[in-house]
Amino acid sequence: MSDPTLITLISIGVTLFFMIGVPVFLVIGYWVIGISFVIGMPLQNIGGALSNVFTDGFALLAMPLFILTGDLINRSGIARRLSDFAYACLGWIRGGLSMAALGACGLFAAISGSNSATTATIGSMLHPEMVKGGYDERFSAATAAAGGTVGIIIPPSIIFIVYGFLLNLPISELFVAGIIPGTLMVLGMMSAAFLICWRNKWGFLIPLSPLRVLKTAIGAWLGFFAIGLVLWGIYTGKFSPTEAAGVTVGFCVIVGFLSLPLYKLMGGAKGRDVNEKSISEMLVVEGFSPLELPSITMRSAQITGILAPLIAISVVMQQILSVLGAQTVIGDFVMSMGGYYAVLFTSMAIVFVCGMVLESLPVTIILAPILAPIAHSVGVDPVQFAVIFLVGASIGFITPPYGLNLYVASGVTGVPYFRLLRYTVFYLVTLIAVWMLVALVPSLSTVLIPQR
Repeated sequence: MSDPTLITLISIGVTLFFMIGVPVFLVIGYWVIGISFVIGMPLQNIGGALSNVFTDGFALLAMPLFILTGDLINRSGIARRLSDFAYACLGWIRGGLSMAALGACGLFAAISGSNSATTATIGSMLHPEMVKGGYDERFSAATAAAGGTVGIIIPPSIIFIVYGFLLNLPISELFVAGIIPGTLMVLGMMSAAFLICWRNKWGFLIPLSPLRVLKTAIGAWLGFFAIGLVLWGIYTGKFSPTEAAGVTVGFCVIVGFLSLPLYKLMGGAKGRDVNEKSISEMLVVEGFSPLELPSITMRSAQITGILAPLIAISVVMQQILSVLGAQTVIGDFVMSMGGYYAVLFTSMAIVFVCGMVLESLPVTIILAPILAPIAHSVGVDPVQFAVIFLVGASIGFITPPYGLNLYVASGVTGVPYFRLLRYTVFYLVTLIAVWMLVALVPSLSTVLIPQR
């Protein structure tokens, strides 16, 4: 049997595995091992590549640290305080609680860097409140899923770290480049939520209270400090993204340990309304004990244990695709489209289609090294293309049939996957519009980067 026939059969086989629910890591792993046998590539190459990705990639050390940061701010109560602040600012508007959920997603993403963590945290906290507040449960769950898309765009971002590592781009510049596009994504989704809620008369309004806004802002001060610490350190060059991740983890651990006894001393109660708490009570979050740290760390390690092998095996897959000439085929196809805009929009279409069936990590690892050099050759700024690429990959989180955030939101809210899709469409259209704007206006990605 010829090599092309064997490669085709192996590819069809692993595609069937993917369709029946086999984890993506195993699907790619089976394909890599099978094709390695066919083309005569030694298997020790796989082991060497798996090892080199993490021993040679200092930047990738930021990934598990930012994942841990997300779990720490959730368990310490900082995430809840950020949500309370967003609701105090927006609860007086029709659909204010849904807009607050989206705003809270943006704030949480500015510390955690993870889309699934953002959806899971904000969804589990605010979905019950939205249902009690008169919102349709399908819309509430779809809002949490859509809000999580900004988790990989608003810095810090785990996927920006991976992209920078693969393309040898300054991760600090990528982080800064994501600020405006990420903010536009949040504002666009807020506008969509407002229109949906206004049309359906959903949500109970609360009066705009400057005192409530002030108290919740004071209560969220630790969250604001963590966000500012990360952005200030990276933007000014005081520390690298990996060092920023380590500093943020240390900050969250110290806050968690110190806050718990102070919170108990002040007689804090999680169930009390903001209006019932004094200013001094708002200054201290719930925190956690040192005994809880191992379980929090284990949860983060489990997520890292899923992502890290996937990065490594995808790098090997990228090497094999290069040997097979797939990069040349895709590159020639994209280049045949013509000039600047033809190449740009063809690349975006490829990212969008792949994002419908794959998670952003394999999409980035497999396609970015192919498409980025082509885009650069026709004049697209490398940092701008990184933002364009990853905004498109983030949209895949709510695009069926894969739509990872839809599964996460379904899991934490109890709303069946297919029932989410009706209201997801509105957010999907909005995000595509923002994506086009980011592609057509390069300065949205580059204006904040120093010396550009």
